[in-house]
Amino acid sequence: MNRLLNSLFLFLFIFTSLLSSGQTPDSTKNTSTFSGSVGLTNNGFSIIPSFSLNSPAMVSTLSFRKKRFSFDPDIRVALDAKNGGFLWWFRYKLIDKKKFGFRVGTHPAFTLIKRQDTENGKTTEITEMLRFIAFEVVPSYQFNDHFGASAVYLQGNALQKSGPQQTKVLFLNTAITNVGLSQNVYLNVFPSVFFLNTDGYKGSYLTVTMAVGHKKSSFSLQSTINQTFTSNLPSNKGFMWNITLNYNFKRIIKRN
Repeated sequence: MNRLLNSLFLFLFIFTSLLSSGQTPDSTKNTSTFSGSVGLTNNGFSIIPSFSLNSPAMVSTLSFRKKRFSFDPDIRVALDAKNGGFLWWFRYKLIDKKKFGFRVGTHPAFTLIKRQDTENGKTTEITEMLRFIAFEVVPSYQFNDHFGASAVYLQGNALQKSGPQQTKVLFLNTAITNVGLSQNVYLNVFPSVFFLNTDGYKGSYLTVTMAVGHKKSSFSLQSTINQTFTSNLPSNKGFMWNITLNYNFKRIIKRN
C-alpha cells in the first residue's frame, strides 16, 4: 500500500509539473481543462467535515473537465497510509449558465480505516478497506463575481456489511471569493451548514473554510473549522480545525 501511494503522489507531482509548462488558454472548442490542488495538512478532513483522519495527511482534489463532463479524483490519505479515502467523481453539468447551474455526480469510494483484529487471543491493529458508491445533486446560483450559493445532497451506500451502511447529508453552502485584501493578496471564505444522517445517527454542523493567497503565487494557505450544533453520532467531536498548505494549478489542454 505504501508503494502504491508513493507512486501515486509521484505521478501527481510529475503530471502537474509538466502541465505547468503547458499551453495558455485558447478560444477553440476542442480543449479540456485540468485543475486542482495538492496540499499537506495537520489534520485530514473528510468531504463530510464532521469526520477526520485525526492525523497529518496529504489531500488532493483534481478535475479533468471537457465541456459539461468532468472526472474529479479526491484523495485524502494519512501520511502513514493506514487510513484515508479515495473518491473517483464522475460529474455532469445538466445546466451550465452564467448564473445558474445544476450538476449531478456519482463516485465509487475506497476508504481505509484502522481497526482491532483478534486472532488466537492476540489483538493487532490492521487497516481495512471499505467500499462505497455515492451520488450527488447540486443546484447553484452565482449572484455576482464575489458571491455564490449552492445546495448539495449527497448519499453514499456501502458495498460490504461492515462499517456504516448508508450516509445522507445535505449541505447549504455560500462562497465569498476573490476578496481583495491588497492589490495582490486575496481571501476566499466558504461558510456552510450541513445536516448528516448515518445509519439513523443524526447531526447538524457549521463548517467554514478560509483560504488566503497571492495572485502571483500558486501556493495558498487554507484553514477549516467544524462546529457541532447537535449530534448523537458515536465519537462525534464538538469542534475540529485544520490548516493546509496548498499548491493550486489550472491548465488548458489544446488538441489539434
